[in-house]
Amino acid sequence: MKLVTFTHAGSTRVGVLDNGAVADLSVAAPDLPREMCAFLEAGSPALEAARQAINNGAGRIALGEVKIETPILRPPKILAVGLNYKDHIAEAGMKTPEVPMIFNKQSTSVTGPTDPIHIPRASDQVDYECELAVVIGRFCRHVPKSRAAEVIAGYTIANDVSVRDWQLRVPTFTMGKSWDTHCPLGPCIVTADEIGDPHGLAIKTWVNGELRQDSNTRELLFDCFELVEHLSTAFTLEPGDVISTGTPSGVGFAMKPPQMLKPGDTVRISIDKIGQLENPVILEPEGTPRI
Repeated sequence: MKLVTFTHAGSTRVGVLDNGAVADLSVAAPDLPREMCAFLEAGSPALEAARQAINNGAGRIALGEVKIETPILRPPKILAVGLNYKDHIAEAGMKTPEVPMIFNKQSTSVTGPTDPIHIPRASDQVDYECELAVVIGRFCRHVPKSRAAEVIAGYTIANDVSVRDWQLRVPTFTMGKSWDTHCPLGPCIVTADEIGDPHGLAIKTWVNGELRQDSNTRELLFDCFELVEHLSTAFTLEPGDVISTGTPSGVGFAMKPPQMLKPGDTVRISIDKIGQLENPVILEPEGTPRI
């Protein structure tokens, strides 16, 4: 299934993409939670009820009549991985990590699959990074790699937008990775059963129609299941947590000369079996909150 969060008639809720329409679960299965983290926490019974709702054909809304939002409006945690593709390690001129290089993106960085990416007032060194993102479906701790698939609800696409000068001025990445609008996510969560093996998916990025990144998730240094094992060693993973698994080569800062994003650009990212993000790039609007 392709789970979505969508807005229609002034209300935001959970649905399922199906043949050019959204199955509105608030109509088709009204007892289910209407917010994605709560829906995922409800587990297998909620997924089965959603499948039955699709089969019953109830609650259909034409795709053109809804706005598809980021599937998880406020992830409990966004955990990201640096230097996790060998070709990206090479273009960055860095040493291959012996353990996953983990950093956080703040939940307020999340934005929708078609919403604008802001070039902030404080920097023009904004870059793109296409990434496969794992979505956790269960509270879990100390998960061995052999059982990691059991706690994964599904997969989505992330753009780990990075403000390079802020990222590289200190050893930790958080300030360079967490700006508002700098985590486009979506357009849907494809359930794990539909993805199958997540380690054979083509992943690509275009900027203004120019192919910049072209790789496959089989090239991950630490795979999805190893990352779940590693992270859950330290802390509890929760339904709706997002693990953004790293980017392949082709990022803007490694080009000669570097090609940073600028207002008027469009970034499109696709991953097999999931779909695509397509986000315009604009200057941070004057109306955004500030002191």
